[in-house]
Amino acid sequence: MFDLPNDQILPLSKEHVFWTWSAQAKVDPIPLAHAEGVHFWDTDGKRYLDFNSMTMCVNIGHGNRTVIRAMQEQAAALPYAAPGMTTRIRAIASKAVADVTPGGKLSKVLFTLGGADANENAIKLARGYSGKFKILSRYRSYHGATMGAMAATGDPRRQMWEPGTMPGVVHFLDPYRYRSTFHRTTPAISETDFCLDYLNHLEEIIRFEGPDTIAAILVESVTGTNGIIIPPDGYLQGVRVLCDHYGIVLIADEVMAGFGRTGKWFAVDHWNVVPDIITMAKGLTSAYAPLGAVAMKPEIAAAFDEHVFESGLTYTSHPVSLAAAAANIQVMKDGNIIEHAAEMGPALNRMLKDLGESHRSVGEVRNIGLFGIIEIVKDRKTKEPMALWNGSSPEMAAFRKHCLDNGLFLYTHWHTALIIPPLIITEAQLQEGMEVLDKALEITDKAAM
Repeated sequence: MFDLPNDQILPLSKEHVFWTWSAQAKVDPIPLAHAEGVHFWDTDGKRYLDFNSMTMCVNIGHGNRTVIRAMQEQAAALPYAAPGMTTRIRAIASKAVADVTPGGKLSKVLFTLGGADANENAIKLARGYSGKFKILSRYRSYHGATMGAMAATGDPRRQMWEPGTMPGVVHFLDPYRYRSTFHRTTPAISETDFCLDYLNHLEEIIRFEGPDTIAAILVESVTGTNGIIIPPDGYLQGVRVLCDHYGIVLIADEVMAGFGRTGKWFAVDHWNVVPDIITMAKGLTSAYAPLGAVAMKPEIAAAFDEHVFESGLTYTSHPVSLAAAAANIQVMKDGNIIEHAAEMGPALNRMLKDLGESHRSVGEVRNIGLFGIIEIVKDRKTKEPMALWNGSSPEMAAFRKHCLDNGLFLYTHWHTALIIPPLIITEAQLQEGMEVLDKALEITDKAAM
């Protein structure tokens, strides 16, 4: 039906497509042909090992026939239903999502189109429930590219659109041990004191802003593209305590960290924390179809029993996307995929540490499950990054080019390389990618002290 010669895909795309996150004249996309498992192939037949799950989302791997068949069957039976209607798949998918939330306690589910509008709707729910308006989020967070989600985002991607983004957002600092603002002169501080300092920092901001004005604290449970910043033990528990004490809604953004990425259904499960609201997307369908969701405690939903929730989406609970989600969750359960991700976590950690010991341009490595990062630096002592915050460098460009040239697809963000493969990856496949990274780091080593 849609026939186009391979050699026309790239020129036709460059002529008509407006690319996101790109300077239009500099875009150089990979013309994709097909994908299977942990690999994809371009139109020239070149195979890539996918170390980024495309966009940190193809958690169950490419080409899963169970999910594809579920989508096909749903499209044939009922491809669309209006938001005010319900369907068999809406009932099934909403229960499937609620059941995997922490303790099954977030039992009401609002389906959206993706992560950004999941976060926007979570903010609306928190504001409507609490009657307050301020949202606290972190400087190293990324919550989406719509105007409300972009305002909640702390990183520099929001700055181009200010002041037109959503008002009422106040940012605070991540508990980032490697680059801690508070501990530059006391790096040997204990984990307990490190955690307490960042909780005290957050509580001080709550008091300065006024608890009676703060609707919610919105956090990525594990900070994603801005560092894979894994909170110290006690931190998320402490945020939960602060929210309870001051009457603030706790929203956990699990768009990237959820659905097995860290070796648990949700990252908050590592610390036995139950937020009031969880947002999700990406791994919810493993990107086989666009879908986001907001799962909430019953008391949040009950605030709208008699008051209208003044928000909606034409494609909320799209049946084909819901079929993908329900099938994806079942595939994860039947294939023990989350357990496999947990088992691969120590293997990935060992391989990352081996790289760190072999290359002077590696400042630090971190991972939780199959959620990993390499910090690439010019000087280990000063921790000077190989590229500036919100910038790039010739060395990082050459590093990424070497990876792509050698069939390794991964995401580089400023001075970091993220390791976020499909959760079905084997130890041998991880090692295959590490061998490419080992050679790529020789490039950055030349610029390091």
